Amino acid sequence: MTKELGVGIIGCGNISMTYFALSPLFKGIKVLACADLNPEAARQRATEYGVKAQTIPELLANDELDVIVNLTIPAAHFEVSKAILDAGKHVYSEKPLTITLEEGKQLQALGREKGLAIGCAPDTFLGGAHQLARKYIDDGGVGRITSGTCHVMSPGMEMWHPNPGFFFLNGGGPILDLGPYYIANLVNFLGPVKRVAALTSMANPTRTITSEPLKGQSIPVETPTNIHALLEFAAGATITLSASWDVWSHRHANMELYGTEGSIYVPDPNFFGGVVEASGRDKDIQPLKDWDHPFSKNNQEHPTNGPRANYRTAGLADMAMALIEGRDIRCSIDRALHGVDVMTSILKSGEEGNFVATTTTCTQPAALGIDEALALLV
Repeated sequence: MTKELGVGIIGCGNISMTYFALSPLFKGIKVLACADLNPEAARQRATEYGVKAQTIPELLANDELDVIVNLTIPAAHFEVSKAILDAGKHVYSEKPLTITLEEGKQLQALGREKGLAIGCAPDTFLGGAHQLARKYIDDGGVGRITSGTCHVMSPGMEMWHPNPGFFFLNGGGPILDLGPYYIANLVNFLGPVKRVAALTSMANPTRTITSEPLKGQSIPVETPTNIHALLEFAAGATITLSASWDVWSHRHANMELYGTEGSIYVPDPNFFGGVVEASGRDKDIQPLKDWDHPFSKNNQEHPTNGPRANYRTAGLADMAMALIEGRDIRCSIDRALHGVDVMTSILKSGEEGNFVATTTTCTQPAALGIDEALALLV
């Protein structure tokens, strides 16, 4: 197989700039073309990043492209990914893979039928901080993980996103938007989830946009914005996950995991870097000794949070190299589908008031150590 896959992008909104800007860091991929329902958006990105602007049918028919990245809104993920597979291209989708488990299973079956790969974000669990935590856990640093807590809570998306309405419609909400980062990282550490239970609610039936350019507009809320879930893993650990857009401030850590020999404190799974801390039975919490992982090195300046590590597109590159090398894709369809199963089961439990067993499973992804990460970089 070729040593580089041609990449097209469908969806030229905010997130597309990350893929355009960061993809040149990685081996195995070259972005050649883009498309959007809004032709002007595609032309703008094409001009900015030196690629070809095409219509969506033209992009799907482009023989230079091996894989197409689906960056449309979540409600469109299924139809767009299906069209990509029907066109004979591999798919890499932004999260979530789909907004229903049934749609995800259809994509999985279609990919198998056609012999095409499907990968899906998030890839932040490949970050240096999370892989350091993975190594510490795998090496027995805290013993066997028995429990833990995860919190991702804020006032909402309407305060900064230029067009936040879709976040509050079916397929949106904090569990489907932010939950993938936490669930993918937990699967990275612990493997698959066995069953879930949840309480869900929403603070208000409408929200008022305070960001530009739609400031002052009212948007409907059609999905829970406050979710408190309990996840039981097949390995036996029980983890609480709180995801909310109804919280103005809090003091909860992003992720804490408790083992038979100690505890580990993991930074925000939405990002690649950060400080990992741990303690033993002595209760002395200390940062783990930093390692020279390439995906923990700061490479961007965040407007409010300062320097940070951002290597989004690593999952796409890993998928390309996995296809070239004939190995497992870390951001695979099986893990993405299990994530959808977990998240939709959480929402179902919130509606019904019962425990809901997952119907899918997956393996832990292979760890991405220093050498494996360097092998993905140009």
